[in-house]
Amino acid sequence: MRTITTTDDLARFCEAAKAQPYVTIDTEFLRERTYYSRLCLIQMALPGKDGEAVLVDPLAGGDLSLEPLYDLFRHEATVKVFHAARQDLEIFFVEGKVFPKPLFDTQVAAMVCGFGEQVGYETLVKKIARENLDKSSRFTDWSRRPLSAAQQTYALADVTHLRVIYEHLAKELKRTGRQIWVEEEIAILLDPETYITRPEEAWMKVRTRTNSGRFMAVVRELARFREDYAQTRDVPRSRVFKDDALLELASTRPATLEELGRSRLLMREGRKADIAEGILAAVKAGMEMKPEDFPKVDGAREQLQVNTALADLLRVLLKAKSEEAGVAPKLIAAASELDALSAGERELPMLHGWRHEVFGSDALRLCRGEIALSAMGGAVRVVVV
Repeated sequence: MRTITTTDDLARFCEAAKAQPYVTIDTEFLRERTYYSRLCLIQMALPGKDGEAVLVDPLAGGDLSLEPLYDLFRHEATVKVFHAARQDLEIFFVEGKVFPKPLFDTQVAAMVCGFGEQVGYETLVKKIARENLDKSSRFTDWSRRPLSAAQQTYALADVTHLRVIYEHLAKELKRTGRQIWVEEEIAILLDPETYITRPEEAWMKVRTRTNSGRFMAVVRELARFREDYAQTRDVPRSRVFKDDALLELASTRPATLEELGRSRLLMREGRKADIAEGILAAVKAGMEMKPEDFPKVDGAREQLQVNTALADLLRVLLKAKSEEAGVAPKLIAAASELDALSAGERELPMLHGWRHEVFGSDALRLCRGEIALSAMGGAVRVVVV
């Protein structure tokens, strides 16, 4: 078990990886006390049962730059294999402004190959690699040094078994001709917009019970302040104040420190001087906002008249089509999308790409009355009208 702590050693391993068709990669990180994930460990393995597997330790105190790894990410002759890559990719995008290309995500591939929705790594290890994982080190503190032998063994298992899983899934995708399905999903993972949260847009993620203009104006300013504060100081947004406190403040709209002090839901952290002043300034900005500048809440979907009978038929069709394709229904379309389709909305993910091929095309035909559904025993058939 080799641990890399210097740039030269990392460069040598990455050069060896460039000569291979693929390399498996995983990370360990912490995010409980920061806004951005803190990278604690990188694991990589070369192909083959005896292919070298290493730990890359950015916290060991050595002279380590990750530029050789980023150079490997840019080397398109070697596939970079991850499982559930989103959080890993966010780390590398934030720190190095780079994405691994080409990328293969075994979680995405497994969903396409019929292993269910958001299938876990442990499940794939059992079903494909026929091995068991020791998960006892899963929730340990990866920032503490030295790492225990159990932690190192656990970390390496996340990339050694991944070789078998990747080869199995890649072969299955080639057999079924579904590589394009995975590529469409991975394109989302490789889009920088997936990982960018702009403070001025943070209000859109706050769930509210009312959409009145003035209330939403204060919500937007409070969410903007919180996001900017959290990003600038690299602290979790919940450490600034939580959503329930934000909504309370948007309702009570304190104008002074004394009024702010009456908040029931604002925790001690949110009462510190710089946060308190930011809250009051945000409330003031929301209260002074002109009506024409109020945030525009998209109420179009709420106003849609859902055809419940048609929505129920679409659910039956989705179940039949997902079983036929061997993929989880939620991977194709969410229940809310089916309601929207029944109400006449047409700008939906299910109507594009592979989803349109598998389900969307027939869903539209059902909406237009061009097909009907027939049940025979436990099977549902599409009948042309």
